[in-house]
Amino acid sequence: MSTPDHSLRHSAAPGDPDEVAALRARLEPLLPAAIDDLKDLVRIPSIAFDGYDRDPVQRSAQAVAELLRGAGLAEVSIESVDGGSPAVIGRTPAAAGRPTVLLYAHHDVQPTGDLSDWTSPPFEPAERDGRLYGRGAADDKAGVMAHVTALRLVGEELAAEGVGVTVFIEGEEEAGSPTFRPFIETYRDRLAADLIIVADSANWAVGTPALTTSLRGVVDLVVEVRALDHAVHSGLFGGPVLDALTQLSRLLATLHDANGEVAVEGLIRAADPTVEMDETDYRRDAGVVDGLELSGTGSLTSRLWTRPALSVIGIDAPSVRDASNTLVPVSRAKVSLRIPPGEDPDAAMEALVTHLERHTPATAQVTVHRGERGKPYSARQESAAMDLARDAFARAWDTPAVDTGLGGSIPFIADLLEVFPEAEVLVTGVEDPESRAHGVDESLHLGEFARVCLAEALLLRSAGSLDGRTT
Repeated sequence: MSTPDHSLRHSAAPGDPDEVAALRARLEPLLPAAIDDLKDLVRIPSIAFDGYDRDPVQRSAQAVAELLRGAGLAEVSIESVDGGSPAVIGRTPAAAGRPTVLLYAHHDVQPTGDLSDWTSPPFEPAERDGRLYGRGAADDKAGVMAHVTALRLVGEELAAEGVGVTVFIEGEEEAGSPTFRPFIETYRDRLAADLIIVADSANWAVGTPALTTSLRGVVDLVVEVRALDHAVHSGLFGGPVLDALTQLSRLLATLHDANGEVAVEGLIRAADPTVEMDETDYRRDAGVVDGLELSGTGSLTSRLWTRPALSVIGIDAPSVRDASNTLVPVSRAKVSLRIPPGEDPDAAMEALVTHLERHTPATAQVTVHRGERGKPYSARQESAAMDLARDAFARAWDTPAVDTGLGGSIPFIADLLEVFPEAEVLVTGVEDPESRAHGVDESLHLGEFARVCLAEALLLRSAGSLDGRTT
């Protein structure tokens, strides 16, 4: 196995090559400690979902707090509201009239799924071929460490210039951020900023950075189909009654047309993106089985970013191993609908519920349990903050950043914009298409991590040019 290259060996960047080269040289010796710290965070199974041990989430928050103290922030505390998971706030206030930058990431992680599917244990970080594997290695403990490393690099300069820095590391993002809105309202004064950098997205490819300018929102629900009061013998009673699992399957099949397009009436589409991705790359990154056609029509980026996408992400039914010759009386499915920018989550929910009700067969009783509703996001394409970010990314990677959409959802961004309406929001990321966030063998490309840290340090250095409206 080759030795992973954590370095930033690179040709001189455009704009101010001497400045960038000097910053690279200063960052280089910080990277081994940053990666070791990231490994320590990955070792903590900080899953904030109901039913999981809460102690690791608390330990993760404490570890993050120590990292922020070590990065030189003047005030660091662990906070929560309404029984929510612990978040960490660290800050060095701005001087009068100077801007404040808020750096966001989250320290909680997704559940692992079947441990036997992982090449190496998910909470035992492992380096292979220049990537760090482990749950949270990319999403989003790498985001935490990108902020910490950038502050280790340029924090003293920012303090000397009077630029304020606040770091907000959430502890329940993967669980849907249930207390996010009351949290930011409770700590509004401590979190107020002129520029908010959300490090929870992905870059275009290894070697090509991206600024996320749109995100789909999300709506989900559980649909329950009941055919019988109780299970009965499939031979004695089957025929006049269709089991609940069959009827649920038929109902779910109405959600898409023959081409795989979402068939729910009343959902909107946003304008098609101007950038397209290579189908071969998409097939490889998504793990599409060789020889299979893709679903839907139109460009790949429109299907991924600006059109609704609907998935069945879970079904309650007897397992094949435990199946008996009985008619299943009741079955449930969780349905997840991603909605494009411009769509209202409440309207999308009603459209989905109406579709299910209209297609309910007379042979079954259907109950819908409404779930999460998260707003989509569309950024201002032109702003002072966007210009600073594009410049920083171009200098860190030696190539222009792609303005990209993202099919995933970060619903709390809408809350940030509503609570802090004067703030500029930038959505950046540490992941790449091979990171497999939320999946088995999640990983971080260590070379890209180094460039993310460099880009953020460059961006923070330039933040002093922004207006200081929060002070």
